[in-house]
Amino acid sequence: MAVYTDINEIELSAFLENYEIGRLTSYKGIAEGVENSNYLLHTSTGSFILTLYEKRTNREDLPFFLGLMQHLAKRGLDCPQPVVRRDGTMIGELAGRPAAIVTFLEGMWMRRPTVVHCEAVGEGLARMHLAGADFPMQRRNGLSLADWRPLWNLSRDRAEEVETDLVAEAESDLAYLEQNWPAGLPQGVIHADLFPDNVFFLGDKLSGFIDFYFACTDILAYDVAICLNAWCFEKDFSYNRTKGAALLRGYTRIRPLSQAEADALPVLARGAAMRFMLTRLYDWLNTPEGSFVTKKDPMEYVRRMRFHRQIASAVEYGLEPEQVKAGAAA
Repeated sequence: MAVYTDINEIELSAFLENYEIGRLTSYKGIAEGVENSNYLLHTSTGSFILTLYEKRTNREDLPFFLGLMQHLAKRGLDCPQPVVRRDGTMIGELAGRPAAIVTFLEGMWMRRPTVVHCEAVGEGLARMHLAGADFPMQRRNGLSLADWRPLWNLSRDRAEEVETDLVAEAESDLAYLEQNWPAGLPQGVIHADLFPDNVFFLGDKLSGFIDFYFACTDILAYDVAICLNAWCFEKDFSYNRTKGAALLRGYTRIRPLSQAEADALPVLARGAAMRFMLTRLYDWLNTPEGSFVTKKDPMEYVRRMRFHRQIASAVEYGLEPEQVKAGAAA
């Protein structure tokens, strides 16, 4: 459960006096998420999401995250909107934490995504990339290639508590990624965490994206690679090429990949698997037992890393030759 900071009705009601969203009628913690404390609020005017930003989230990054949501909505992308306070700002403080309120997005996330959902996500991701093209702010990806080895070093000494020979395996993959990470690919705003629980649907129709708190400026095709990892593997860890083809079909229908992006997709997907393995590994080893946070198994992403090592071409992910255009625009 992602509620690190408890709040009471008295302090919450006082906090809401800074907003024009009516009187608090009820609130409850939200289990999904691992980074911040989230609450569903019901007021006399509607429903909202309150987020208390925990120590992993840098307060200086909040204008980027909240401004991005405003920008994307103005460009027609469905996503929560920050609620502006009476003083014109978007960020307050509650229980000693920076805090913000965003509008409630209708829908639910898919525990068992279908091919239809995967295609819709691919299309939505491409639309987000295009909508963010003129967003004036930039934010460095704090979990990019340069950050992986320092993060690995925090877990290296205990890694084999999770899997025998994981040290040699991870060291080999890190060395490969450091030597082969692509340069010169189109960059822009990426979501960087577009897992199924961050995408809402109404039936088969995508209703919007949420949780932009890893969003940053990075390689656009890396965002596609993250989605292939997040959406296209089954519970038995096998890759579902039909789902991958659907996701890539949806994406390239809106934003075709350049040949360079297509060629880089296997290493980008391998890197995305490494990134999520490393954060999961750290949390697995360092989250206290009995905490209100559900630890996620890093071995899921070790198995994805092993799969990506065998991939020689993006065609094996389901990308069709006609979806690639030499010199395609960013």
